[in-house]
Amino acid sequence: MIQVGLLRAVNVGGNAKVPMADLRAMAEKIGLKNARTLLASGNLVFDAGARTPAASEKLLESACAKTFGLKTDIYVRSHAELKTIIARNPFEKEAEDDPSHLVVLFMRDAPGAKAFGALQNWIKGSEQVRGDGNHAYIVYPDGIGMSKLTPGVIERHLGCAGTARNWNTVGKLAALSVG
Repeated sequence: MIQVGLLRAVNVGGNAKVPMADLRAMAEKIGLKNARTLLASGNLVFDAGARTPAASEKLLESACAKTFGLKTDIYVRSHAELKTIIARNPFEKEAEDDPSHLVVLFMRDAPGAKAFGALQNWIKGSEQVRGDGNHAYIVYPDGIGMSKLTPGVIERHLGCAGTARNWNTVGKLAALSVG
């Protein structure tokens, strides 16, 4: 089964540097086949064999700790899950008109409608958030860099961590994960 691993907070702002060639080599060493990366921000596509996404998460997190001394969360999704994420996007216009300002937040837990509502109510700017299980779709029409809707704020309101990828990257990962 082809899966996509999303490493949280690597190669961002000079923190947690992981060379993508080393990440691919590590993945192959632990038995993940045909490992390839997209961009330099911790996007790994691989053939997991019969492993479930949860088993791949544990395997990758352990291997990253041993290989790179990096303790980070890794979120794994199958190609079918990525297709569902794309199909359920509530911001179709934004995805078409401004895909770099639409992100998907990948989480392990599903915060629930109340938590997503509280986060949306907290927002004072033009950002919009919609939750769907263990994913959130977030629109940053004025840009992400200056937004007050930071990862820390999101985590406090949703009660769990996650990692975000913009819509362009989500689409590329879905295309790369076709088995």
